[in-house]
Amino acid sequence: MLPLNAQNLSSLPAALSVPTYDRGALRTGIVHFGVGGFHRAHEAMYLDRLMNAGAAAEWAICGVGVMPADRRMRDALDAQDGLYTLVVKAPDGSLEARVIGSIKEYLFAPDDPDAVIGKMASEQIRIVSLTVTEGGYNLTAEVHHDLRPGAVPGTAFGLITAALARRRERGLPPFTIMSCDNIQGNGHAARRSFVAYATLLDPELGAWVERHVAFPNSMVDRITPVTTDDDRAEVRKRFGVDDAWPVVCEPFTQWTLEDSFPLGRPPFEDAGVQVVADVEPYELMKLRLLNASHQALCYFGYLAGYRLVHDVAQDPLFAGFLLAYMDREATATLEPVPGIDLDEYKHQLIDRFSNAQVKDTVARLCAESSDRIPKWLLPVIRYNLETGGEILRATAVVASWARYAEGVDEQGQKIEVVDRLSDTLVATAQRHGDDPLAFIANRELFGDLIDNERFVSAYRSVLAALHTKGARATLEDLASAP
Repeated sequence: MLPLNAQNLSSLPAALSVPTYDRGALRTGIVHFGVGGFHRAHEAMYLDRLMNAGAAAEWAICGVGVMPADRRMRDALDAQDGLYTLVVKAPDGSLEARVIGSIKEYLFAPDDPDAVIGKMASEQIRIVSLTVTEGGYNLTAEVHHDLRPGAVPGTAFGLITAALARRRERGLPPFTIMSCDNIQGNGHAARRSFVAYATLLDPELGAWVERHVAFPNSMVDRITPVTTDDDRAEVRKRFGVDDAWPVVCEPFTQWTLEDSFPLGRPPFEDAGVQVVADVEPYELMKLRLLNASHQALCYFGYLAGYRLVHDVAQDPLFAGFLLAYMDREATATLEPVPGIDLDEYKHQLIDRFSNAQVKDTVARLCAESSDRIPKWLLPVIRYNLETGGEILRATAVVASWARYAEGVDEQGQKIEVVDRLSDTLVATAQRHGDDPLAFIANRELFGDLIDNERFVSAYRSVLAALHTKGARATLEDLASAP
């Protein structure tokens, strides 16, 4: 069994593609925060594709971890010289695997925050990219700690802003901050958050960041489940390679990126990235069709007893519900998307969700809902309330989330509600017996929707059906709704 590392690259089996470029000649041009499965199946993959084509040698990645759990990633990548296996699984059971080599180095910020700041402050770094989370732009307690006088930065906000301040002091232009997160206007969100943070630290620095730092918007898409021990075992069995942290993903990948990079960028378009002037039509399509549909299937699916996403999507009742939501409620909120056939895209989503080889879990989609539902689904409800459109199915998704948040499934088994607000959500949902509207009374999450009679009536009806009939029968009722 060969351990995956640079020394063993030439000895790997022919069935496993390896970098064809000289990794020793790579120069780091990008620092990335949040080196998880998605980053390695997406941005790092696109850069590796360019490098194999003889381009982007000056755009290698330095990964950065800031959370205690990131130490495991640091250890895995250090032992493997930054290499890892990307396994692309097709619905027919075939797979394509290659070793990705675009990550040149990895820094674990808690061990040496100044090294991270120094790396970003160096002139060779021209892009700092982020895959944080949907809730990653909130000014948390940890972020406020970084704002204390003399504090050593420990968050992405603190570290990146410290590097920007150092570049400003040295007369160097700022790097571009490129968000790869699943929120609408992710570049705008990053700009607001970083400007606010820098202003709290130093008003003059905040003004400089606002004037000079570019924050391109992007839309990113590739289903990438959490790596399991079975995935590691499969890489060992198929290829005779011991990879501590391979990445498994679907064949589909999409990246639409606003072209706003004052210090330059890799030729992403040569690797299949859509580089455009306006990302919004693409991101709204993805957020309100793909991401919101994930929420539409996960709570109903979990309550009905499903634990794998493909099992839910292959059930005609659930697939029909998803298509009805997309056709009758979500599509009305979208503008035309250049180069995209929306009907084809929607049916392709069902096919992607149905890919049994990916083995994505329903529980993964149910996690961190308080950061997802308000950004992906509630805008659909609000738009249709304003325009007189249909809201029943989107409202049903909210009700299914509320029922899921009660923390007990239909078989009486405990549900582990994974969410930064889990204590509040569960406590509120468990009051449904006395107050059916308790969950949606949370104005921090739902705003003034509790004041809308049409929304409240639909929500109350679906939640009651979930309690009396269960998830499957509720969906059957929705399928027959006019």
